[in-house]
Amino acid sequence: MDLRPPVFKGIATALVTPFSSDGIDYVSFARLIEFQLRNGVDAFVVCGTTGEAPVMTIEEKKQAIEFTVKQAKGRVPVIAGTGNNDIKTACVLSEYACRAGVNGIMAVTPYYNKTTKKGLVKSYEEIAKCCDKPIIVYNVPSRTGVNITPEQYLELSEIPGITGVKEANGDLSAFAKTVALCRDRLWFYSGSDELLLPFLSLGGSGLISVASNIIPKKLKKLYLAFISGDVKRASEIQKELTPLESLLFCETNPVPVKTALYYMGYCEKQFRLPLTQMEKKNEQKLYAELIKRGLVKSREEKMAL
Repeated sequence: MDLRPPVFKGIATALVTPFSSDGIDYVSFARLIEFQLRNGVDAFVVCGTTGEAPVMTIEEKKQAIEFTVKQAKGRVPVIAGTGNNDIKTACVLSEYACRAGVNGIMAVTPYYNKTTKKGLVKSYEEIAKCCDKPIIVYNVPSRTGVNITPEQYLELSEIPGITGVKEANGDLSAFAKTVALCRDRLWFYSGSDELLLPFLSLGGSGLISVASNIIPKKLKKLYLAFISGDVKRASEIQKELTPLESLLFCETNPVPVKTALYYMGYCEKQFRLPLTQMEKKNEQKLYAELIKRGLVKSREEKMAL
């Protein structure tokens, strides 16, 4: 099977969903999207894990997808997270997203129900039937309890419409094997900010990022350095970002990154249960790191204005 065109290459931001006390805060959402575009991101993923999709209603997901498409105005591709452990629900949302004008969908493996290998393939076959846009398979076993093997990726690549993979299992050895099996069939995106450089080195095409919500320009610089052949510079940037990226996962994603966006002035600290606000000690460490990197102003700097 020939390699089909990618939905994107480079850095895609897995967008945070700004909430108000009674719904989605679309004013803040628009500001966040424009901030991303000004800083060179290559695509958006809306209604993913970082967007708190599991606690959004179907109607909210539809509205968020449609809003992102309209706000992006064709400037970058928009990918909608449509996966669900109920495949009928995944199909309904995928069909809607395609009608709304997305450039692709991202479908997480069916979770909780403990699918078999056969059930996994059939689930993606059903999603592909109701969507005429490229599909990115999302593998995140730490959340779903399901891990896709290199051999299973080869089988999934036979399904019309599946063009890419967001790999978030952290297993670089397995990823190298997957690339060897499927490099002429699939595009590969890292699901881990901290593994972007090794992922690119093994044949990856980009990153679907949490950290790019707050540091889009820096991650784009890392990607551009690598593809231009400046691996040393790319390595320096990766090492520089590691302390911040680690803090963004000191508690359950997206709690730290949404908290960081709050301090940067892009959204409120509104979470939906079961997520809650950060532990004070962790929040203070994150805030100090944001100040250190010039992403927010210290109290002294604010008072001097």
